[in-house]
Amino acid sequence: MRLQFKTNDDSLHQVSNCNYIMGATSLPRPLLVLLAVAAGASVANVYYAQPLLDQLARAFALDRAMAGAVLAATQAGSVLALLGLLPLADRGDRRRLLRLQLAALVAALLWLAAARTAGWLLSGMLLAGLLGTALTQGLIAYTAAMAPAAQRGRVVGVVQGGVFIGLLLARVLSGTVAAIAGWQAVYLLSAALMAALAVLLWRRLPAVPAPSVPPRWRELLGSMLGMLRRDRTLRERGPLALLLFAGLNVFWAAAPLPLSAPPLQWSTAAIGALGLAGVAGALMASRVGHWMDRGLADRVSLGALLLMLVAWWPLLGLPQSLSLLLLGVIVLDLGGQALHVSNQALLLRAPEGQHGRLVALYMLFYAVGSGAGAAAGPWVQARHGWPAVCLLGAGIALLALLWWAAWRVVAFNASAGPRTGRVDCR
Repeated sequence: MRLQFKTNDDSLHQVSNCNYIMGATSLPRPLLVLLAVAAGASVANVYYAQPLLDQLARAFALDRAMAGAVLAATQAGSVLALLGLLPLADRGDRRRLLRLQLAALVAALLWLAAARTAGWLLSGMLLAGLLGTALTQGLIAYTAAMAPAAQRGRVVGVVQGGVFIGLLLARVLSGTVAAIAGWQAVYLLSAALMAALAVLLWRRLPAVPAPSVPPRWRELLGSMLGMLRRDRTLRERGPLALLLFAGLNVFWAAAPLPLSAPPLQWSTAAIGALGLAGVAGALMASRVGHWMDRGLADRVSLGALLLMLVAWWPLLGLPQSLSLLLLGVIVLDLGGQALHVSNQALLLRAPEGQHGRLVALYMLFYAVGSGAGAAAGPWVQARHGWPAVCLLGAGIALLALLWWAAWRVVAFNASAGPRTGRVDCR
């Protein structure tokens, strides 16, 4: 049974408080696991370079400023993917697009591993960020389009859990492989993995419906501004994503400073391994998606926001208590992952032909928040110390909670007033 409300703000979303029509058969679990693994392996290519900066600086005689440009090139590729490639998912055959991107990513990784000059290296990093991001988010949108509406939250949660695990393992794997066989081995190994996944996905990916008259790329880009203006879910959840990832990156960018300083003096490898404490969030992703399918979006969002707020109390124990630090990391990442999955599950209730653009717009909020948090965290730590970092993080979490609460008041007032349009329950 599907309900569609046409509200005064012309929301593009279909929302449901009943059972959705089973518009498609359930995704086979082996295929869903394969998609989650592919998404995790794809996003890892965006983060492999972070532990490699010292090796790359020595190999290419880069100073500190140029070494930072390596990461900047990868992030620039990610932004270009969101603005240029991901909207193409709404244009035509998504299966064909994913196949082309898989092949292109393998070629880009081989190009990167063969780099001999700094310019060559930066171009490879740009391509890795571009294609890794486009493929990751494209797989999420593709999975949502294939899933029955009543199971969409769960399957998005499974694939997003794969993304989160890939992100966590990328730094550990990269640092370990580079220490044994050099930085080139990281990208050669990734190219081999992506090639193997490409063969499997080439054979296993089912077709999804494509528009009979594909819109032009320029029309797709032009429509994104209209979606941002009219889509209530995007207007609510986009800023939530900005605040969510700003808070996460305040911690992850600032924490290495006190962890590497006396009295702890952790190594880079030990600091990177701390991220594995957040794997609990990835394991909860599928369960969060299941709760979303049961209509518990408000409870999930409130619980996630409260977790992200209270996490800063145990984190305040750094550097005196490592047990409190681990507890804080687990709670912070658990709340962040739950909120991220709930955001995407709500956005992807929209018609399938809008998924690529909606995910692109949502992830642009993510990129802005991540950049702001990564810049603010170390600055506050260097000038005011760790308690100020925790105060900043808690303030961001509180602001996110207030933003969500304000939208709940707006939704309550709208539901209490007269509705326009029609209710279609079939």
